[in-house]
Amino acid sequence: MKIIVCLKQVPETNNVTIDPITHNLDRRGLAGVMNPFDKHAIELALSLKDTADTDVTITLLTMGPDDYADSLHEGLAMGADEGVLLSDRAFAGADTLATGYVLAQAIKKIGNADLILFGRQAVDADTGQVGPIVAEFLHQPQITYAANLRLSGPNEVTAERLLEDTKQTLVAQLPAVVSVRSELNTPRYPTPRQIQLSFAKPLTVWHHDDLELDDQRLGQAGSPTIVTKVYAPAPVKRELTPLTGTPREAASQLITALKDRQLI
Repeated sequence: MKIIVCLKQVPETNNVTIDPITHNLDRRGLAGVMNPFDKHAIELALSLKDTADTDVTITLLTMGPDDYADSLHEGLAMGADEGVLLSDRAFAGADTLATGYVLAQAIKKIGNADLILFGRQAVDADTGQVGPIVAEFLHQPQITYAANLRLSGPNEVTAERLLEDTKQTLVAQLPAVVSVRSELNTPRYPTPRQIQLSFAKPLTVWHHDDLELDDQRLGQAGSPTIVTKVYAPAPVKRELTPLTGTPREAASQLITALKDRQLI
């Protein structure tokens, strides 16, 4: 069985700013980390490998500049078998559609994938679109927001899909694309020895010419999404009203203030 886990490296969110010209996240100088949701997808793949009655190979796949290899090494240290980095200036500026297209073409080149896993969304953009887009390019069934998943047959998975106010049990024939929720599991931490060994595992870099690509679908040229405005909300001035007097008097003041604001 071959499992591909698609992951993304995202900026640490504590110091993210918006570029006033491009309206995109300004990633310059920001340290990158693996998207937290993607760790749950890797953990699912590892759990399936641990319990499967057949050989399982786990390939990690990401698209971005050379330093995105850091996240691949982290996933390899967790236990994945190999990594593939898609890196080329032609891919820069891609929206979710253009990103999904390149990932799908790479998945076709890897070949024979039975299960393709994604985290539910990336914390920097929060769209949750790339997994479904890849499924459409590959013409494969998809399950999103999986909170539980198991191999229920030789070529079948059963998943519990958790939405805001409902649960669904879905069955998909393999090959399939699944995005997972963080409730699914707790990702393992690699040991120092596993981190060291991860650098000996295969990590392949593919550029534009290594894939069969339509240049009109790449980068900004292949990105129909237009960001018209992104901004941080203006701070709201808070008014602090101290409660004074005895506890009974303070309670009365609190009740009056809540009534004035129509909160009770």
